[in-house]
Amino acid sequence: MHNPNFDFIPGSKDFKIQLDEISKIEGAASLEVEVKDGRVEDLKFSISEWKRFYTQAIQGKPAVAVPSLVSRICGTCSNAHLLASLKAVENAFDITISQQTLLLRKLLYHGLIIRDHALHLYIFALPDVFKKNSILDFDMEDPVQHNMLDDAFSVKEVGNKLSIVIGGRSVHAPFPTVGGFLKLPKIDDIKTMRNELLSIRPKILSLIELFAKTSFFHEVQAPFVFTSLVSHDFSYLEGEIRTSEGNTIQQSNFDEHLHAVIIPYSHARGFSFEGNLLMVGAIARLTLGKQYLNKKTLKDTEKYLSFFPTKNLFYNNLAQAIEILHSIDQSIELIESVTTIAPEPPIKPVLKETSGVGVIEAPRGTLYYKFEINKEGVVQKGEIIVPTGQNQVIMERAIKEIVENLVRLGATKEKIVYEIEKFIRAFDPCMSCASHFLKVNWK
Repeated sequence: MHNPNFDFIPGSKDFKIQLDEISKIEGAASLEVEVKDGRVEDLKFSISEWKRFYTQAIQGKPAVAVPSLVSRICGTCSNAHLLASLKAVENAFDITISQQTLLLRKLLYHGLIIRDHALHLYIFALPDVFKKNSILDFDMEDPVQHNMLDDAFSVKEVGNKLSIVIGGRSVHAPFPTVGGFLKLPKIDDIKTMRNELLSIRPKILSLIELFAKTSFFHEVQAPFVFTSLVSHDFSYLEGEIRTSEGNTIQQSNFDEHLHAVIIPYSHARGFSFEGNLLMVGAIARLTLGKQYLNKKTLKDTEKYLSFFPTKNLFYNNLAQAIEILHSIDQSIELIESVTTIAPEPPIKPVLKETSGVGVIEAPRGTLYYKFEINKEGVVQKGEIIVPTGQNQVIMERAIKEIVENLVRLGATKEKIVYEIEKFIRAFDPCMSCASHFLKVNWK
């Protein structure tokens, strides 16, 4: 890969960028950059509406009721919060779910990955590829753009359907509960999803090829660490935490390696990993566990998997596209393995004073839950560490590098803003799913 071409113009090396009211995000965020003599003197990437006090709101609530409450944290990846918190409660009460429950949760989660990654890639990242402001500007007379637009809705629809069949709704799924499912899906409904999944597979192969060929480029120069949960079937729900430095960490000890970084101008905590910059998400998962992708995915993406590991963080888009293919192939394999859905009441917890940790891979990276529960089964304290918080510090550092590189190349102010936006979109921060700046003020 190589650096993209820029528009070169003579210009001042002293200026300030102020980006306000970022839309299409979970909450609100803004960015201020001050450049003097071609170097970034001050940079503030601020997440300004994260403090919705969920960890306080769940205090005093029965632990078995908390998963459905915290799923409301996010309207796009709600099922990630649901399953991470279910795992924390079940670990606290020593509940071992059945293989049937685990299989159904994996299917539910693959539905989330398909839908959520498709939302990001098709709706918010793809316009950058075609140099459009939005998918609404796609040229319907252009067969490639027309097909991509059709594919966007087809792929998202199948992801939604899979989540609805298994969980009852595509978001805030009502059926999964502590110890099992309140209502089990019908085997015939599950089986019908096989052909639906097969129908979108060629569309994702085209999407993978498209993102593999983009010229988006920025290799982060600062040293950083990738971390992710790694499992033998790339399920997002099981495994052990691995790092790009070759270390393995138990899920229950993950928080001991994360160090909160107080960002005074942001309502979100940033995080470092043992003092190092940290990156989580699809690019981290493929770097650390690509060998565990579904065998059909491995075969059809072999030439693209060689791109990983990489420091070009724009490849997070490519990694997400490959993960959609894996979730399709893995879901088909799981569906083909199911012969019946046995009646199975949820396992009820035996109340006691306890604590439990739940770690899964949310679409955007590692999601950590910890609950401290009293003998009446009531949550006394909760800790939630979300992926965008873990990525916030490296995002700031990378934006600084991008700005200084572009200033050195003499790029226009408009070009600098666009490259910042495009890079933030590649992270798919949640703040929800995209970063599109409505208003840009220059001073």
